[in-house]
Amino acid sequence: MSSTKFKKVALLLGGKSKEREISIRTGKAVYEALCRLGYDTTMIDPERNLAQDLIDGSFDVVYNALHGTYGEDGAIQGLLEWLKIPYTGSGIKASAVAM
Repeated sequence: MSSTKFKKVALLLGGKSKEREISIRTGKAVYEALCRLGYDTTMIDPERNLAQDLIDGSFDVVYNALHGTYGEDGAIQGLLEWLKIPYTGSGIKASAVAM
C-alpha cells in the first residue's frame, strides 16, 4: 500500500470463525505496523452492522486479517466488492476455491 494513496485503513480482525483468537493476534500485530508506517487505522471486529460501519468510516482500504470462515472464504470479499472498497488479499473466487 502506498501511504499517499491509502491513508484511512479499516483493519478487520476477530470474526466468528474457530480461528478468532489467531485473527486477533494477527490483527493487533498488523495494527501496530500500520500505525508505525503512518496509516490512520481502525480495528473492526465484524458484527451485524459491518457494512454500515465501513460506509460510515469512509475508509480508503480494508486490511483483511480475518481467518477461516467469513474471512477467507469469499464472504467478506463479496461484501467489500459490493461496497466498492479496495481490500487486501485474494478476491471472491480465489478465496472461495481455496477454502
